[in-house]
Amino acid sequence: MYEKKQPVFKSPDLGQLQAVVIDHKTIIFIALGADPQKAKTRYLERINFKKA
Repeated sequence: MYEKKQPVFKSPDLGQLQAVVIDHKTIIFIALGADPQKAKTRYLERINFKKA
């Protein structure tokens, strides 16, 4: 019989990411060199597009 291999999931290292607060209950993580304001607007545009 063959043994079934378990999938290996690697979590991102939060030490290499910066947190961007969207609202009081939403936080996204982006790369350290990325623009937080641009990431916030892209996130909000994506969410608003899903609602429409």
